[in-house]
Amino acid sequence: MKTVLVTGTSTGIGLATALAAADAGWRVIATMRDTGKAAPELKERANVEVRRLDVTDPASVEACLAGLERLDAVVNNAGAGHLGTLEQESVDEVRKVMEVNFFGVLNVTKAALPLLRASKGRVVTVTSVGGVVGQPFNEAYCAAKFAVEGYMESLAPVAATAGVRVSVVEPGAVASEFVSNVDAMPEVGPYAPALANYLARAREAFASAQTSEQAAAPIVALLDAERPAFRVQTSEAARAFTGLKLADGDGSAVQGLTAGWIA
Repeated sequence: MKTVLVTGTSTGIGLATALAAADAGWRVIATMRDTGKAAPELKERANVEVRRLDVTDPASVEACLAGLERLDAVVNNAGAGHLGTLEQESVDEVRKVMEVNFFGVLNVTKAALPLLRASKGRVVTVTSVGGVVGQPFNEAYCAAKFAVEGYMESLAPVAATAGVRVSVVEPGAVASEFVSNVDAMPEVGPYAPALANYLARAREAFASAQTSEQAAAPIVALLDAERPAFRVQTSEAARAFTGLKLADGDGSAVQGLTAGWIA
């Protein structure tokens, strides 16, 4: 039985991915910072083991991987949303966002690579459409996701020489506890009217969001794909949104779209 380690499995896409991978016949190491929050469904499956993992702490990562003789895949899913804008928040706040969403991915991937080289395994990292298209008031979050995309896109051909396949998965709006961050109203001073407009638009988007289970399906498909793609979106809406950027040579289409969100 192949083994996959999934980060951030207490709720949302991570939980759905862990359960779907278990149902697909994988041995799942389901990780989270507080194992007391593990869903009953995880504990009910014989091929799921819950382990504590704080992706921002290299010692925690090493302890989580300790004793694993084989690892065939890692799903980097753990992350945290953040709303704010540069003038109204500290650079330390931005660093915290980078620690979770970027350096956390690096900590886990670096520690796992020796095992993945041995198994000719794969790394699947959940980024976001926000890793392709910068979005208002998501400056720090999008910066972290852009960084993850750039890092993984650069790592992929290097890892492939050692037999490790690397992919990124870009969800759009997903109906999970993660979206509760959208309702946060940070102090943005003179930018408050623009933020209110952005939040109104975001709530509309999440009203028709896909489920965590729908977002998890392409992640699990990548685990067994014979030729896994590097970049995968989880919905038609995500494909259309990211496609705008990827076909936007001078950036005017994306800027015109996102400016309209806050006008």
